[in-house]
Amino acid sequence: MDLDLRKLRYFSAVAEHRHFGRAAQALFIAQPVLSRQIRAFEQELGCALFVRSTRSVELTPAGRQLHEEARRITTVVDTALGRVREAARGEQRLVVAFSPGLHVSEAIRAFTARHPEVAVDVLPMRWWERDTPLRDGRAQVGYLRCPFDEAGLRTVPIGEETKLACLPATHPLAGRESLVLADLDGERMLDARTHHMSSLEVKFELIASGQGVSLVPKSVAASYSRPDLVYLPVTDLPPVPNRLAAPQGEATGLVADFLDLATEVLRRT
Repeated sequence: MDLDLRKLRYFSAVAEHRHFGRAAQALFIAQPVLSRQIRAFEQELGCALFVRSTRSVELTPAGRQLHEEARRITTVVDTALGRVREAARGEQRLVVAFSPGLHVSEAIRAFTARHPEVAVDVLPMRWWERDTPLRDGRAQVGYLRCPFDEAGLRTVPIGEETKLACLPATHPLAGRESLVLADLDGERMLDARTHHMSSLEVKFELIASGQGVSLVPKSVAASYSRPDLVYLPVTDLPPVPNRLAAPQGEATGLVADFLDLATEVLRRT
């Protein structure tokens, strides 16, 4: 079957609002129309996406999976359409994503000096994101912190960075000068695999309130100094490599030039 993007957007609205009426209002369509479109979409897919009752609308397992897929699909489509419109207007744009704590300004200055006709945008990545902006098309270049899936990407090493243990100031270990990994056994670790929190600020609030601990890059720790948090070196924790990356299919032209300039800048620093 061909995927109907309009129905996918309708589905996403209902999935976000968990209510047909509010979703219809957000979409500026009548609720009966929305209900018919969702039923037709379910028939096309051959599975139920929602469990409906008089009081609530909940996602089925298939609906939850589609909700995750829909976010990626609509992001890719919207980004591609935006680039098409820019090309039609004769505009050129380069988007550079970066993991928290990594700095891109020097490379962007060098690139802009050589290509003043190209608009450069920066995309701060959420702390749990690895390589997502390069996969869904939001960015053509990324300053990424390992580990991430390097398949299909051209990568350039850009150094490495130590991680520190972030603890609440009231933690029994907070008075130590340093730790080893074994000291953290049994602690609730707030990490990217299990906790998709909305921001680093939320993560640090949870740590400060005693909800867990985390291992954070030294550059991130330097930007989030506060009296209710303590950062301690972990002597047996290996450093984390950082990479400059771009999709192999896009690592030509302006993107390739940015990679080369960024590498030159790194060699000078």
